Amino acid sequence: MTTLALLTYPHIDPVLLRIGPLALRWYGLAYVLGFVGAGLLMRRLNRTWKMGLSGDDQLDIVLVAVVGLIVGARVGYMLFYDLSGLLKAPLSIFALWDGGMSFHGGLIGILLAGWLIRKRVDVPFLRLADMGAVGAPIGLFLGRLGNFINGELWGRTTNVPWAMVPPYGGAPRHPSQLYEAILEGLVLFLVMLVLARKRRSDGFQVGVMLALYGVFRIAVEFVREPDAQLGFILGPFTMGQLLSLPVLLAGIWLGWRALRKPMRAFDDNGVSTALVDGDSAGPTFQED
Repeated sequence: MTTLALLTYPHIDPVLLRIGPLALRWYGLAYVLGFVGAGLLMRRLNRTWKMGLSGDDQLDIVLVAVVGLIVGARVGYMLFYDLSGLLKAPLSIFALWDGGMSFHGGLIGILLAGWLIRKRVDVPFLRLADMGAVGAPIGLFLGRLGNFINGELWGRTTNVPWAMVPPYGGAPRHPSQLYEAILEGLVLFLVMLVLARKRRSDGFQVGVMLALYGVFRIAVEFVREPDAQLGFILGPFTMGQLLSLPVLLAGIWLGWRALRKPMRAFDDNGVSTALVDGDSAGPTFQED
């Protein structure tokens, strides 16, 4: 590969701020801003969808989601991508500062958190998942930018004009982190915002989000370098693709299930009152 990269990698210090032995990293800040953005969006959806959640309910949901996501993402990474390392050093699962977070593990963790808190806030599980699905692309976008700043998760070698030489040198590579930031972040967020303008059947929003994420992730993985410790799995496929396939299928099933639900009218408190005729904009929320 002799073609020179036409874009220069903007070497950004992964550490934003140092205070003595403490360091604030861009990647950690991405998590914080992602949850703040999702929390603010939840407040808006609470009004738009007439969910009736109190301020305390919203705070509880965000706090539980933070714990579920971080624990799930770390445990998922160790199980899916570094099982041998976990078996050799079980305590390494707590070493968050060493990096290693899995979207798929985080997804499982945050869904479990929603399942556990659903009765506490008196909202059906899929309805909570729909709210989270609208805000999820914010965190995905910022997280992929954090990966880019860290100089990790690079794509495969290429001679496309926008290729970049990673900070560790070598041949130009696809900036796959930016591909994912655009697709899983910006594009997915715009789609979710459009769909969120009205209430829809429980599970429809999260179904669309999971299906599109699965499509985007599987596609980008074809130009992303597989994890060094795993390589390719089952021929030309990566672990990310294998984990994203059930996400894609689950999203399709949830969307199909929601579309088959009869639509209902809602009063100002978000309580369903009666069946209504369908419209071309799609289904509204239905009580579980």
